[in-house]
Amino acid sequence: MGAGTYTAHSFILINHSNFLMNISHNATNQEFTAGSGDQQAELAYSLPAAGVIDFVHTFVPEAQRGQGIAEALAQTALGYAREQHLRVRTSCEFMASYVQQHHQQYADLLAK
Repeated sequence: MGAGTYTAHSFILINHSNFLMNISHNATNQEFTAGSGDQQAELAYSLPAAGVIDFVHTFVPEAQRGQGIAEALAQTALGYAREQHLRVRTSCEFMASYVQQHHQQYADLLAK
C-alpha cells in the first residue's frame, strides 16, 4: 500500500452488554474507532518495524466507559493483527492489561 492510501474496514461486534457496535479501522491514521464526533472511542497503534504492530493508546469518552467499548476495540484490533500475521506490542497500559488477562487467547501474537 502506498503512502497516503486510505484503507478502512468495518466490523460489527456484539459486546458484553449485548448491543451492536460498529468499529472502523483507518489504516492511514493507524487507529480503530467506535462512535463518532466527540463521542468517538479510539485505539491507536504504530507499525514500528516490519511485521510488528504496537498498540499505543486507548481512549473511551467518560460517558461511554464501562460499556465494553475498549474491550471491543481490543478484540477487533487483535483480530486484525492475527489476520495480518503481525506480532503485537502493547505500549498502551490498557492493552497490556487486556492481553495479560486473555493471555491464552493472544500469547501467540506477542512480539518477543
